[in-house]
Amino acid sequence: MRVIYITSAFFLSLTMSFSAMSIEKQHKTSIIYENSEKPEIELTVYKSKNCGCCNKWIAHLSENNIQTKAINVNDMGSIKSQYQIKPNMRSCHTAVSADGFVFEGHVPAKHIKQFLSGQHAPHITGLSVPAMPIGTPGMEMEGIFHKYNIELLTDNSNEETYRYISKSSEQF
Repeated sequence: MRVIYITSAFFLSLTMSFSAMSIEKQHKTSIIYENSEKPEIELTVYKSKNCGCCNKWIAHLSENNIQTKAINVNDMGSIKSQYQIKPNMRSCHTAVSADGFVFEGHVPAKHIKQFLSGQHAPHITGLSVPAMPIGTPGMEMEGIFHKYNIELLTDNSNEETYRYISKSSEQF
């Protein structure tokens, strides 16, 4: 009888310990979930596997709460053709949002968020920072900054500037 009582007490205390741990885990999980910021935007980034500036740009997006899925591609030209990016608007990497907008090159996260929060004419397909201007996110070089335009990508021959960036601070 004594063995049954001790065994029952042991299993009861073990069960209570597991229940307490389970409740504690649930509580911690909900606190973590409540305090963590869900990414506002998710982008698929097509890039060359050896491109360091692409990885730095992806880190910039992550720091600004934009989630990315990087896909290494051998033929970036085919990706740019697929998304109808004109040769004069091309850069090293191409990102695509869940709703189909394209972000070519080193577009700052701030401007991606602003663009996606607005409404756009049907002919506008995204934004581009053509070439690779020094000082853009991912192209930082010890305090050097070159002014640049963020261009609208369109499905027609019109070329329009979305923003003119004259100072590094305008990117953040």
